Amino acid sequence: MNWLILVIAGLFEVGFTTCLKMSNNFTNLKWSIGFAIAISASFFFLNKAAQTIPIGTAYAVWTGIGAVGTVIMGIIFFKEPSDFWRLFFIGTLISSIVGLKVVSAH
Repeated sequence: MNWLILVIAGLFEVGFTTCLKMSNNFTNLKWSIGFAIAISASFFFLNKAAQTIPIGTAYAVWTGIGAVGTVIMGIIFFKEPSDFWRLFFIGTLISSIVGLKVVSAH
């Protein structure tokens, strides 16, 4: 169950980074509020997951989900580049996240 909570925390991280981009340096109130809600939820769920998952593993997975998700959001919604090497290294990051889950004792 805590791995699911950790994934939810990672998805909220994608939410807060997306809201950060959309807030236009916190000049857009709607997106700024979304940022505050998403970052609070992300840290809340990370804290809950880290109660049973080792903090190093939880943090690495949380940031990995956030990084992969944010890159995907950038490619889809902000027209960021999606060249071979960028996608290759995102793939290696995903492999690392899965690897941490596989070798984790919890």
